[in-house]
Amino acid sequence: MNFIDSFKRTFTFIIVVVIPLAVISMVLSESIVEEDSLALLKEQYSEEHIPSVDHSKLPELQKDFNSPHEVTAACLSCHTERGTEVMSNAHWNWEREAYIEGRGITYLGKRNLLNNFCTGILSNEEACNKCHIGYGWKDKTFDHSNPYNIDCLICHDKTGTYEKATGGAGYPPMGEEAPDYRNIVQHVGIPGKENCGYCHFLSAGGNNIKHGDLETALLDCDQNVDVHMGKDGLDMSCVDCHVTERHIMRGKYYAVSSTAENRARCEDCHGNFPHTNNKLNEHTVKVDCRTCHIPTYAKVNPTKMFWDWSTAGRRKDGLPYSVKDSLGNDIYLSTKGDFNWATNVKPEYVFFNGTADHHLITDIINTDTININTLFGSYRDRNSKIVPVKIHRGRQPYDLEYKTLIQAKLWAAEEGQGALWVDLDWEAALRKGMEYVGLPYSGHYGFIDTRMYLPISHMVSKSEDALKCEDCHTRQDGRLKGLADVYIPANSNNAAFDTLGIIILILSLIGVFSHALLRFVSWKIMQRKKQ
Repeated sequence: MNFIDSFKRTFTFIIVVVIPLAVISMVLSESIVEEDSLALLKEQYSEEHIPSVDHSKLPELQKDFNSPHEVTAACLSCHTERGTEVMSNAHWNWEREAYIEGRGITYLGKRNLLNNFCTGILSNEEACNKCHIGYGWKDKTFDHSNPYNIDCLICHDKTGTYEKATGGAGYPPMGEEAPDYRNIVQHVGIPGKENCGYCHFLSAGGNNIKHGDLETALLDCDQNVDVHMGKDGLDMSCVDCHVTERHIMRGKYYAVSSTAENRARCEDCHGNFPHTNNKLNEHTVKVDCRTCHIPTYAKVNPTKMFWDWSTAGRRKDGLPYSVKDSLGNDIYLSTKGDFNWATNVKPEYVFFNGTADHHLITDIINTDTININTLFGSYRDRNSKIVPVKIHRGRQPYDLEYKTLIQAKLWAAEEGQGALWVDLDWEAALRKGMEYVGLPYSGHYGFIDTRMYLPISHMVSKSEDALKCEDCHTRQDGRLKGLADVYIPANSNNAAFDTLGIIILILSLIGVFSHALLRFVSWKIMQRKKQ
């Protein structure tokens, strides 16, 4: 057997046998590692929590309670330091002390920031503060230092019967509709998805309106909706990731938060190098886990993508009216304006380093579109990664003369108080809102386009449904198309790189043809010599 025949057989063996076996081995290895990892996580999070205390046997709870404050007093009689802990967290204060680049030290949060959903809580506390973990925050006089104003039950009720009243400033219904406090306090425990979802799933006035990746479907879903929360998978609860110590909860909501401290990250469980494929691990330096593993959000129920306040206030035959789409979603309300909805939404993508800024009501407007919040980050920032976001776009009122956004009064219990949702009068709503805030209003208003950036963290897909290479590395509408300041192979157009590539290709072709020509000429010379 000559050398050429031996080489051919060896080459054929490698192509037909060795390479396929290597590929199969890598796939099986990755699958086994992933299955082992999931098995360990499932074992860890499937352990049922066994309470160390049976609250139904405590003497302090064997009585009828006449008010929710009495319930809190009973809780604190045993859990003596919990009140102090709660009053130091952001769920209670709705603001944080933070340093923001360009602003310095700030005290910002839900209590004083604007958004482009229901615009803000100021002058609307009785309605908005249904989702506050306290009782009675109806105006500026609320006492944040009184531990008996804490609502323990909204987070710890395990009966599923406790709720807060609409327009009740955080109180539950009163009178005959009051909750059965005695039964509820005897059945409290660690917060579950139902407790967290009561506010976070239903924020901005309904299911999945705000976040897009947080909604009631997560209470009873499978792994196709969320691989962590799926009943047929890990069946994890919110507090498994948003770990809490002394009532300080891990995680940030960047519509109101500004710092990179105490974040909940995928790497906390999965490590910094979660893949057996090193090329994928290389991506994690600049690509956040969520970018590949949350290819779509709003998988079950639609989420609002656009909210136009400028059309609110219209009447039909003198009365407020509404318009619904074929699925029953409101696409117009006299009280709130026009909406656009979407399901199975592809996220947009930005570089984000965990810090953010926010447009304040006192900030001067000098652009045609306002970023309600700004997520800081860039390719050159070593702390930045590409993250998926929902960008909620809106149109909301601003002062034409002062060039500032306006806080509107939206809610009131009765007519004649200037609330837009009741009186449908923009002028009165804007004047009353700014009076409450204590800032001037010129009397001349318009509407401006706004954007709000909400990082997507939930509705994580199974690994086989994650993004593939070609989803990003393509020029045919790639996922990361338009992402600034980064060159992505097979996606980006860069004049210097493209020109260099063309030059290298041309030089390579010249080299190949030159080599072939020299071989041909050499062969011809050899033939002539043989003659």
